[in-house]
Amino acid sequence: MPVKRLMSIIKNRVVLMESVIAIIALMCAVIGVIGAIVPALPGPPISFVGVLLLYIFSGEISLTELVLTGVFATVITLLDFVAPILLTKKVGGSKYSMWGAGIGMFVGLFLGLPGIIFGPFIGALIGELMSGNTGGDALKVAFMSFVSFMLTTGLKFVYCVFILVMVIKDSWDIAWR
Repeated sequence: MPVKRLMSIIKNRVVLMESVIAIIALMCAVIGVIGAIVPALPGPPISFVGVLLLYIFSGEISLTELVLTGVFATVITLLDFVAPILLTKKVGGSKYSMWGAGIGMFVGLFLGLPGIIFGPFIGALIGELMSGNTGGDALKVAFMSFVSFMLTTGLKFVYCVFILVMVIKDSWDIAWR
């Protein structure tokens, strides 16, 4: 009888631990979705931590899923940094426009969603005008900065929502074992 009781206690603690890990993984996935929109939070890496936790502690995630989600998180995060620079340079943008976009993004954080969306555009426009470019060229560079921001934000959002759905499904499986 004592062995049966001990096994019951161990099983209950394992279930509790898996439930706590599932909750933490869900929190990471939700914060990742928020981070996909808010530039100050690295959405894809935070979402990936949720997948990593489920892989390590529950066995609900396969190694293939772990590797693929990790590779996608890395590529998307790198694109988030490189795409604006490459697209801005492609249309003839200066360093001023890149600095302006960064400053505009930072200032936009304090102005809510419109600031987050339009801050980089306005910052790049001001930076490009300060570099001596004319209105039309400066608008073209600022627009490309805006497009790159929207593309990378959309890519991060889609990835993080996918991870959230994946974590919800696997957490549900843990809850109903």
